[in-house]
Amino acid sequence: MEKRNVKVYIAVSLDGYIAHSDGNLDWLESVARPDEDYGYAAFIKTIDTVIMGRKTYEKVLSFGGGFPHAERDCYVLTRTERAPDGQVHFYSGPIEGLLDQIRRKPGKDIFIDGGSEAIDLFRKKGLIDSYTVSLIPILLGEGISLFKESQKELPLKLVDAATFDSGLVQLTYEPING
Repeated sequence: MEKRNVKVYIAVSLDGYIAHSDGNLDWLESVARPDEDYGYAAFIKTIDTVIMGRKTYEKVLSFGGGFPHAERDCYVLTRTERAPDGQVHFYSGPIEGLLDQIRRKPGKDIFIDGGSEAIDLFRKKGLIDSYTVSLIPILLGEGISLFKESQKELPLKLVDAATFDSGLVQLTYEPING
């Protein structure tokens, strides 16, 4: 069985924030284009499982219009046990256990859809196989940082880069193992 990679795909301001302090994402509208999805449709075809933190889950639900990952297995990391809601499972155990559970079944790759706390849990344990970061040409000045402080350095190699007319630059990195 082929390994199911763990992927991060996220937008970040030039000064390293993924949202305003209150979770507001309105600044992403600065690069919204009706004819450009910045590779999201192609990316989403490579995954069939989504993992996100509770705050991100609640933020996504607040947008209305239905849950965008309703047809995928979705795991919400939470400190509180909750019954599943359709394909959405609430998980409060160790993340290694969750990954083992997911990887026991054949499938596509696994998307860590944020937020920064969820990404940080996987990053600290060396469980992320690729980071696709879309740099948005804006300085927010404050907000929720993509990465928390870490005592551990993680060398990365660039595997893809793309620029867009909106000024967005998309970079994909993989950890250098060894």
